[in-house]
Formats: sequence, C-alpha cells, structure tokens
Amino acid sequence: MAIAFALALAMAPQAFAHDFEQGDWVLARWQGAGFWFPGVVKSVRGDMITVSYDDGMSDTRPLREVKPYDWRVGTRVECQWQSGNDWYPGRITAADKDGESLAIQYDDGDRERTRTGKCRSR
Repeated sequence: MAIAFALALAMAPQAFAHDFEQGDWVLARWQGAGFWFPGVVKSVRGDMITVSYDDGMSDTRPLREVKPYDWRVGTRVECQWQSGNDWYPGRITAADKDGESLAIQYDDGDRERTRTGKCRSR
C-alpha cells in the first residue's frame, strides 16, 4: 500500500509544487469552493497564501488551493455577462497586454470584453 501511495504521489501533477512570492498572479479557490478565481499573491506564510482577487476580495488559502495563472486564448471560463450576477460559460478569444481585459465568446454566441475579476474557471 505504501508503494502505491508513493507512486500516486510521484505521478500527481506538480501544479501545486510552486514557490509563490508576493506579486505573483495566480488562480485560487475562493473560500475553498470548486472554482478558480484570478488574483495576486499578497503574502505567503508557510503553506498559507493570502490572495487579493481581481474582483477586489481577499482570502487566505492553503497552497493546494492556489496555482499559477494559466488562462490563455481558448481557456474555458464562466463570466458574469455585462457584470451581472449570473455566470455564463464561454471561452477566452483574446487577452489585452495588461492581462486583465479579456474578450469572451459565450457558448450561446454572445461576445463581450470584460475583466478577469468577472470570470472564473473550473
């Protein structure tokens, strides 16, 4: 059993084996929920990371709930259409050089430009 565990650990994705520093742009699970939200590392204490999310909120998460920012053209996301309260699925079709402005094509065919703070991923 110990060998199986060691093998599983060795084969696990290394996405979480990262040394984060203040100012790194990351994706983190807000309050441990099932979605990844973009933000910036505010501080690191041991295996706990405080993230200032792009929507203005802040939260402290364990290392396993933070990963490097990896959204690119083609990434599937859910965004709040016209900054409303409901989330709609789509994909990123363009990202401005500032990194915070995205063009989204929603699954229903609608398109819009929005900010990362209005989007999340699974």
